[in-house]
This record gives sequence, C-alpha cells and structure tokens, in this order.
Amino acid sequence: MHLNLPNKVTLIEVGPRDGFQFEKRIIPTNLKVEIISGLVDAGLRDIQVTSFVHPDVVPQMADAEDLLRRLLKRNDVRYSALVLNEKGVERAHLSGLQHIEISISASDTHSRKNAGMPFEKALEMGKDMVRLAREYNMEIRAGIQCAFGCVYEGRIPEERVLKITTEFLKIGIQTLAISDTTGMADPRLIKNLIKKLMPEVGNTPVVLHLHDTRGLGLVNVMSAMECGVTRFDTALAGMGGCPFVSGAAGNIATEDTVNLMRSLNIKTGIDISKVATCSQKLEDFFEKRFSGKMHRLMR
Repeated sequence: MHLNLPNKVTLIEVGPRDGFQFEKRIIPTNLKVEIISGLVDAGLRDIQVTSFVHPDVVPQMADAEDLLRRLLKRNDVRYSALVLNEKGVERAHLSGLQHIEISISASDTHSRKNAGMPFEKALEMGKDMVRLAREYNMEIRAGIQCAFGCVYEGRIPEERVLKITTEFLKIGIQTLAISDTTGMADPRLIKNLIKKLMPEVGNTPVVLHLHDTRGLGLVNVMSAMECGVTRFDTALAGMGGCPFVSGAAGNIATEDTVNLMRSLNIKTGIDISKVATCSQKLEDFFEKRFSGKMHRLMR
C-alpha cells in the first residue's frame, strides 16, 4: 500500500504551556527555563512557552514575563505564547514576544466554560485580538478548539470550523491551528475536515493539535499527513489536557511522535533521548508518570 507521506514534518512543542498549565504543583521558573533550554538542545525550534492569563485563574503561568526574560534568545528558535484577551496581547507585546496564538472554541458550551462567553462573542473578540496584534506587527497563529467534536455538544458541524477559518483568514493570520481539544477525532473525521479545509487556506500553514484521549492520536497524525498536513503540536511525555473537559488526556507525546516519524523515514531534526531527559526531570519533580511511551524506555 502506497502512502502519500511527507519527507519532513515540523513538531511544535506545547508542553511548557499546555502541559504545565494542567499541573497543580507550581513549577519554579528556573526549572521551566532548564526544561525549555533542554528542548531547544534536543532540536525543537518552535516552542509555546507560556500563556498570558490572569494569575488567579492559571497560577502556573503567573511568571510569563519573568520566564521570557530568562530564556536565551536564538534567531533559529521561535518562542510563542497563548493569549486569551486584548490584555494578554498587550502583555505579550510589552514582553517583546513576536509570536502569539489566539484561540477560540467552535463549541458554544465549551466556549462558555473555557472563555466565559458564547461562541459568537468569542469569535468577535478573537478578531479584535488579531487586529490589535497586527498593529504590533506580531505573527499570529489562530486556533480553533473542539474542531472535531465536543463532549458537551457532540459533533461540531464542519461548516462552523470553515466559517471561523474564513473569518480569521480575512483579517490576516500567519498560521491556522486545528485542535482536537477533547480527543474525539478519528481518521475519518480528520480526512473529511482537512480535505475541505485545505482549498480554503491556500498557502496559510495548517497545524494540527491532537489530544490522545481515546488512543487515536498517532493514527490521526498518519491520516493528516496523507492529506498534506506537515505541522503538529506535541508535548513532551504526553503532558497536558483541558481543565474544562472531564477525562481529557494529554497531547500526543513529542517522543512518541518522533519515534513514529523515524520509523517512516520522515525527518524531524529532534533527538528523542534529549527530549526524554526533560520528561524524566518533570516526572521526578511531579512524582508521577505521564502518558507517553518512549520516554520511559530511555531511563
């Protein structure tokens, strides 16, 4: 069977944001710096390092500005952050960050729980944030959460995801991220949506953000690659999850995804053993095991 697969993929590390924010025990800023530096050393060149949110809501991210000050800047490494409102855009700008993600949910119920507002209002706020970020000459990644389904609403109409995509593309974004926030995607859903999405986005890069809630994360990666997607969010050790989704599992693990690519002779430029060292440090710190597989084999 001939598979239409790429020669190379780009993995975007989201563990320091999506993974860390899910943990209750506060990680010292110096350990965050150590982990992120280790990920850079492992070959990761695109890392989402924090989010600009109210510290009362997500205490783990209270050190966003301090963390960015401490990170070693390199021309070949892109640090980015998630922002949830215009105040977040302002904070990111004042911290000197050039790359941000603005993310809204395609599910009205999830949007109300996650952002405290209905879908339509969240979409308008998202567009206002894009406009503000453009004034600051920032590079903007627009994310669409719950694109493949929602535990509260079930199936999300593809037309809604396409509508959000069109709205964001009209006002000017650099990257589109499609998120399986609740881990409800399967290969069929992936192919159906991506095939409809690709003609709409033109040259705008598409990133897939997958959670492994039902164990189909890497299978979904395969399906997406066959449809032309070559950029994926991953989290070291499979960290992460959505606090507003009961039973949500972490992201697809960076080490496991690199291992899959290696088995298919697809280049990533990432050293699994160096990522695993970072994962092991975090397991030791949190005194727990994360859901990824490959990092355990490196002990």
